[in-house]
Amino acid sequence: MSICMRTTVRLADDLLREAKKRAATERRSLTSLIEEGLNLVLSPARVERKKRTQLPVSKASGGVLPGVDLDRSSDLEEIMDKP
Repeated sequence: MSICMRTTVRLADDLLREAKKRAATERRSLTSLIEEGLNLVLSPARVERKKRTQLPVSKASGGVLPGVDLDRSSDLEEIMDKP
């Protein structure tokens, strides 16, 4: 059994107008619209998770230029400074 409470909520005029318009368009009460919004915010497990994005992986071959030691930043700076 669900117990309902009455409460007063202060909303920005434009937000309330938009919410009433949406509720009327969907032929539902403003209360049900607000409840749905609160449920979405308070129950993140109910929200459908976005699919993972598969990042592209380079298939380029090659490697480090001869004489470059990746453990020495001075070698890297020399290579980057060359025109």
